[in-house]
Amino acid sequence: MPSMTVLDMVQKILSSMDSDEVNSINDTLEATQIAEVIETTYYNIITGRDWPHLFRLFKLDASGTTARPTHMKLPENYQEMTWLKYNKRKTTDTKDKFEDVTYKTPLEFMELVNVRDESETNIDLIVDNVSSINLKIQTDKAPTYWTSFDNAYVIFDSYDSIVETTLTSNRTQCYGKIEPTFTISDGFIPDLPTSMFSYLLNEAKAVAFVEVKQTQNPKAEQNSLTQRRRMSQGAWRLAGGIKFASFGRKGKK
Repeated sequence: MPSMTVLDMVQKILSSMDSDEVNSINDTLEATQIAEVIETTYYNIITGRDWPHLFRLFKLDASGTTARPTHMKLPENYQEMTWLKYNKRKTTDTKDKFEDVTYKTPLEFMELVNVRDESETNIDLIVDNVSSINLKIQTDKAPTYWTSFDNAYVIFDSYDSIVETTLTSNRTQCYGKIEPTFTISDGFIPDLPTSMFSYLLNEAKAVAFVEVKQTQNPKAEQNSLTQRRRMSQGAWRLAGGIKFASFGRKGKK
């Protein structure tokens, strides 16, 4: 089944219910209610697993201030980060050198920086913008480790002040999960693999019959169950899928 707009699905469900036809989801209260059912069903489906199509390459946002040179921020529309690379190219290098930056838990990160001697010329005391705690940041090498204390800001252990005054967005390469969104409008197409639209439609239809029509649709429920089983096997289009590290920011959804 090809991709469908919210209006397409509302019209199909209304037809199954023998309800009035609509040209917009705002034409009747019933159509609006069904659109809301589709939204809820979409989020129930999309939050039930790590869908491959929600993972993207992206860059971190720079702090924009020399007061926090190793603070960067996860873009607002991302739920988590599964890996991170930084361009450790020096001024004398002729090529980019994107290398892994290793995650440390907040405790491990603090144990790492706390043992540093702030009297050394290559150590700066940086005040964390959330906790106001001093962090001992090394200033003569590209970052090796990162952590996050609040699931929003990414904090690195060091930066090379000869190369840059703060860590920069263009030097980051990240991979992670984007926050799914749903808009209740006629032309909105939910962010799902094409093969999953039939499942969304039948799942929403089964719920709509119960919540809106106050009855049941056994056929829709049966189709939904069958497609749910297929979905558990067919989400990855690449053989074997992709393996993710077990660290990073976890979203609520």
